[in-house]
Amino acid sequence: QVQLVESGGGLVQTGESLRLSCAASGRIFSINAMGWYRQAPGKQRELVASISSNGRTNYADSVKGRFTISRDNAKNTVALQMNSLKPEDTAVYYCAANIISPSSGVFTRDDYWGQGTQVTVSS
Repeated sequence: QVQLVESGGGLVQTGESLRLSCAASGRIFSINAMGWYRQAPGKQRELVASISSNGRTNYADSVKGRFTISRDNAKNTVALQMNSLKPEDTAVYYCAANIISPSSGVFTRDDYWGQGTQVTVSS
């Protein structure tokens, strides 16, 4: 099986920074795209940032210039550096990855999710 474990959430004040990390482990053949999503109370889950296997990145308009996504293919990790945080960034943040795994006996491509980590930005 495949497991994604997140860390780095917490409570900060407006203008401060946080760095979220997520590590994938288990029976992994390869990892395609990885990304970070967030869900605030009363809102739909939205894509914050994504990164392809070769490093191509995309960001939501609301975080461009403030957040940076990166990955370490050798360690199967993805990180999200969040600078200049605003109260509007308050949400549960989830990492996700599209992974090819042989754990079922044949190679299967599927999406996997972390458990989520709370980010709270006070005004």
